[in-house]
Amino acid sequence: MCVDRHDLGLLLLRTGTGGVLMAHGAQKLFGWFGGAGVEGTAAFMESVSYVPGRASAVASGVAEAGGGALLALGLATPAAGAAAAGGMAGAAAVHAPNGFFNQTGGLELPVTVGLVATSLAVMGPGRLSLDHVLGHTLNRGWMVPAALACVSAATAVVVGARQRRLNASKTAEATADDTGEAPGDE
Repeated sequence: MCVDRHDLGLLLLRTGTGGVLMAHGAQKLFGWFGGAGVEGTAAFMESVSYVPGRASAVASGVAEAGGGALLALGLATPAAGAAAAGGMAGAAAVHAPNGFFNQTGGLELPVTVGLVATSLAVMGPGRLSLDHVLGHTLNRGWMVPAALACVSAATAVVVGARQRRLNASKTAEATADDTGEAPGDE
């Protein structure tokens, strides 16, 4: 097999992006690399209205660590890219109020990683991948739109529910300000 620039470029993109995703997922799941682990991540998830926090922490960690590992290996690339992109969409929703740039806590990093993951799902892993070795059994053309559609629907439900909780909280705070009562006071 002759290695061409395209396949080498995809390998580098997959392993680099997959490595970043795996590290972030390991922070959430295991507390590695200075991360908070599941319990700390669960508390953070609750604080930004992703509830239940523990389930949100595990789902986010698995999407990042699992999706990243599969992308790096070039295995089940449509599902791996879609899972990682869904996780990044959830993260982007949290960072959006801070603007675009990362130095202000903006959504620059999750959007970039999510776009790369989506692009890899669409382009495929190249010949230097486990998908290629396995005859693309887990990387069929129909799997790309199916994986992206399923993850997009699930992400829309999760992020939409979060947004509704945030809106309800703002409404309760505004009402409390108008009446002079704290939210929950009767």
